[in-house]
Amino acid sequence: MSATEQQQPSRAVLGDVSIRPLQEGDLDAADRVMRMAFGTFLGAPDPMTVFGDMDYVRSRFAAEPSWAFAAELDGEVVGSNFASRWGSFGFFGPVTVRVDLWDRGIARRLMRPIMDLFDQWQVRQAGLFTFPQSPKHIGLYQKFGFWPQHLTPLMERQVAPSGAREYSTYSEVSESERSTILGGCRDVTDAIFEGLDVEHEIRATAAQTLGDTVLLHDDSGLVGFAVCHCGAGEAGSGACFVKFAAVRPGPKAGDLFERLLDACEALAGERGLQRMVAGVNVARHDAYRRLLARGYRVWLEGVIMQRPNEPGYCRPDVYVIDDLR
Repeated sequence: MSATEQQQPSRAVLGDVSIRPLQEGDLDAADRVMRMAFGTFLGAPDPMTVFGDMDYVRSRFAAEPSWAFAAELDGEVVGSNFASRWGSFGFFGPVTVRVDLWDRGIARRLMRPIMDLFDQWQVRQAGLFTFPQSPKHIGLYQKFGFWPQHLTPLMERQVAPSGAREYSTYSEVSESERSTILGGCRDVTDAIFEGLDVEHEIRATAAQTLGDTVLLHDDSGLVGFAVCHCGAGEAGSGACFVKFAAVRPGPKAGDLFERLLDACEALAGERGLQRMVAGVNVARHDAYRRLLARGYRVWLEGVIMQRPNEPGYCRPDVYVIDDLR
């Protein structure tokens, strides 16, 4: 996700801007820049309140500080960018620049260490979420080999406490058994896209107490899971945000997906949360259709851009929830 502007030929690049690793002491400034940038781009009456208590900067820095970068000008943080790695798949964002410095090439500079990481990791594919109505955003990322594909709607619905509990959670698994569970999650994702692995996301969610990971089993073992952020953090107060969810591919995948959604909604009800939030790429058509049928409605749309320009795991036969914000 990004709130930046593409460099314009008539505006000079700021020669004294430096790009460096983001530090813990930078987080307040980076958070202010991020909120003002998105709030301004989205036309919010008070840009600083656009996300409420949702927090993208601190949680992503805490997940892996060495994957976070700052732009500095005259001793002040004026932009930031964050990389994420899911095994063989990488993505980045939010990338933001201070509003008065838009159109000065800072976003391009913030992309360079991200691309270096992707090369170092040798990811099979990399992606991002951006605004489909912004030619400047799309044009910027095309310069780095990313190409727009299908829309990714961000969807929501109200939830209420449910009945029987038919799932377990990562937090309930003993330390001695967690490696087995993580291996099972890896088996699910690898069957969808070779090398896809969200262990980092599962561990970060647990370590920061951002929520929990729902685990879905049948007689054959682990068949699905969902990393859910609950309340203040990336989800925001009162919300359960499905950061990533997947079920094992095959003829039963649609039914498993429904069961996994039931489990996520049940978790939200148990935690006293009122709102479910889930993003799904519309190339995963049946997954998208099933969310609509359950009463989920779109509140914002983005577009996924990927490098190389291939479907990856955005395919009709895939039942995955993610939005790469």
